[in-house]
Amino acid sequence: MDIENVKIAYSAGASQGSTGVSVSGPSGRLYAFDCLAAAVVDERGAVVGWTGTAEELTGFRAEEVCGRPVRELVDLPDDLRGATEMPESGRVRLRHQCGVTIDVTFRTTRVEGSAEVLVLVAPTHHVADHEQGAALLRALSAQNRITIALHDTDLTTVQTNATPDPLDGRPVQPGTRLSDVLCADDAENLEAVLHQVLETGVPVVRRTQQVSWRHNSARRHTLSLSAFRLENARGRPTGVAALYIDSDDLRARRHLDLAREVAERVGGSLDVARTAQDLADVLAPAFGDLAAVDLAHSVFDGEEPSKRLNGGNMGNAALAPATAVWPAGIKRGQPIPPFTDHPLLRSFRHGETLVFGLDDFIAMVGDPQVVEYLVPKDAHSAMVAPLHARGLTLGAITAWRCGRSDPFTKDEADLMKQIASRGALAIDNARRYTREHRAAVALQQLLLPPATTDTPAAETASAYLPAGGGSEISGDWYDAIALPSLRVALVAGDVVGHGMPASATVGRLRAAIQTLADLELEPDELLARIADLVQRLAAEAPPGDHDIIGGTCLYAVYDPVTRRCAIASAGHPPPVLVRPDGTTEVVAISPGPPLAVCGMPYETTMIDLEPGSVLALYTDGLVEQRDRDIDQGLRRLTDALAASCRPDRALDETGRALLADLTDRAPRDDATLLLARTRAVPAENTAHWEIPADFAAVAEAREWTTRQLTTWGLEDLLFTTELIVSELVTNAIRYGRAPAELRLIRHDVLVCEVTDSSSTQPRLRRARTTDEGGRGLFIIAQLAARWGCRHGQNRKTIWSEQLIECPR
Repeated sequence: MDIENVKIAYSAGASQGSTGVSVSGPSGRLYAFDCLAAAVVDERGAVVGWTGTAEELTGFRAEEVCGRPVRELVDLPDDLRGATEMPESGRVRLRHQCGVTIDVTFRTTRVEGSAEVLVLVAPTHHVADHEQGAALLRALSAQNRITIALHDTDLTTVQTNATPDPLDGRPVQPGTRLSDVLCADDAENLEAVLHQVLETGVPVVRRTQQVSWRHNSARRHTLSLSAFRLENARGRPTGVAALYIDSDDLRARRHLDLAREVAERVGGSLDVARTAQDLADVLAPAFGDLAAVDLAHSVFDGEEPSKRLNGGNMGNAALAPATAVWPAGIKRGQPIPPFTDHPLLRSFRHGETLVFGLDDFIAMVGDPQVVEYLVPKDAHSAMVAPLHARGLTLGAITAWRCGRSDPFTKDEADLMKQIASRGALAIDNARRYTREHRAAVALQQLLLPPATTDTPAAETASAYLPAGGGSEISGDWYDAIALPSLRVALVAGDVVGHGMPASATVGRLRAAIQTLADLELEPDELLARIADLVQRLAAEAPPGDHDIIGGTCLYAVYDPVTRRCAIASAGHPPPVLVRPDGTTEVVAISPGPPLAVCGMPYETTMIDLEPGSVLALYTDGLVEQRDRDIDQGLRRLTDALAASCRPDRALDETGRALLADLTDRAPRDDATLLLARTRAVPAENTAHWEIPADFAAVAEAREWTTRQLTTWGLEDLLFTTELIVSELVTNAIRYGRAPAELRLIRHDVLVCEVTDSSSTQPRLRRARTTDEGGRGLFIIAQLAARWGCRHGQNRKTIWSEQLIECPR
């Protein structure tokens, strides 16, 4: 193999790693036509024409290839091997005489009036370089903020991307000289620079020139010029390429971009500190090398600032950039020291934006140590603007320029004033939200019951987390209501809406549920009554607000004597049960419609609960997050309960830990969790007696009661209890229906219950002197600590409670 031919082949394109680009090819051809080979192929696919560049590219002479099928000269890819016609374009590997192949790109076109085809071929890397160069030129020419001009050796413009608009401030147009568009002196200065580039070949980069347009000579513009010399294939100068940038226009665009960025980035949060930080981040380093936002202390709490701000009642809220080194006196959250009276300080209080140098600051402070304490290193220029919104001065924003940065200008002070105005409005919005949010949270907390309760039926612990991150609080609530006969009612609910209206609705519904719970209604009936109430509230709402009155609720009643729990749901998520052995399950209930829908029935579900079981009631904010749906959240809650609810762990600690683990740092919705660990009344503390339908049974009931109380050691309650039992049993025989039952329950109170199959509601009244009856309930009310009546399915129960005095 001829080594020289191999070198030629690789220089023509056989080497895939070649990236060099020559200005001209062999014999001084222009770059655009370098290595462009041509051949003519007849209708049979045989080569009938072969150019000198084809010989240079392949090493084959014309007499060696003419008459041969073109397929013998190429290695076709798989997608072209079955082609019956020559494709219009593509890539193939062309064989070189030395045995290697060259990656080439080809295009074909038919010769007019002939069946022959002209094939143009060039090395693929050469084509790619040419396309990238053309794309670069097109991209540069499309830049509307940069004027690109090609000048010949006489500095006449031969090509430019400038539009022919005499009012748009472009410095040059095709066919003109600089003196045609610029004032004479300015054109002479610029042409002197271009002549120097043309003569020396040394490029000029970002040289600043002050110029005036001929049509508007009164206004001066700052022009940035970059230029380099153009040469032909022999290295002789052919002209100058110049890039002109109007620095004033560029500065105005930067200011516009900065103002737009402030509008886009500042105000997206309703947190005061976050909003202040967003404002500082926008300004540094785009506007100043350093930026700080200082606010009145009261603004952080949502309150209005005092009328007269000074350093003593302000603190730092934000610093930027985060990696900057600040002096000891400027730290986030640190108070700003007070300043003595000074003209600059008085101007600031009148709402002016201040621009001052280091010397001015030293004169204002008067103490070199304070200057070192408050001024960043190498700072030479500062700008301070008041944050003024809705008649309040919330604080100030300060920008510093350090080192070799240019000092602030008056135009930049006007921009700072606009930015400070927009930033102050965003901070004040966050302040007002903070105030409203804190008030709503405080109201919501006042409406909720104690976090823990301890009753004979259950120990309860609750946790509540209001919405954060700019979200208004929702109407989530819970309750644990002690009921007669040692029972407890557990409630969890969520009303529609946010803020104060939602909190007000919570208060009304909670009061209604507590009232209805005292009536001892069954869970399904209680929810039906609450749904009717919600409908009335919606009817009373202002026009347009009817559809945002509603909610969900879960109501459960646990009886520690029977160890059964009755549950009904109005569109609320089901509770989760954790058994004493640690196993968990989602209680299968039949949820009814949400509370906004009345007239629809609800269904009560009965479940048995072992002592030590934990029943978890919650709202959807605990299980429904942005990154998971409610089913995934419910599985996560179930797993967390199984891991956390241990008998040796305090229930309130478990609730707080679960709420922290299952919610976001700034949740978009309220989250509520109510945990109830059930208890049971021992069987030896209850007694039952069937009541015969005979008035003689009254005496037997008194005897049975005496024996039972004596067994329990409650002789002090014998007299009052005999009277109560006598009246209740008499009423059950006289006005009720069989079967009837007397039940006594001992705990911290003595409960006496008489149940019969009548639905007649007893009524307490004051009997007249001549009346023969009607005094039974009056006597019970005088003897018992409290009494009442509850209705069940085909039965009613009249009960009384007496306090049991603990022995000293």
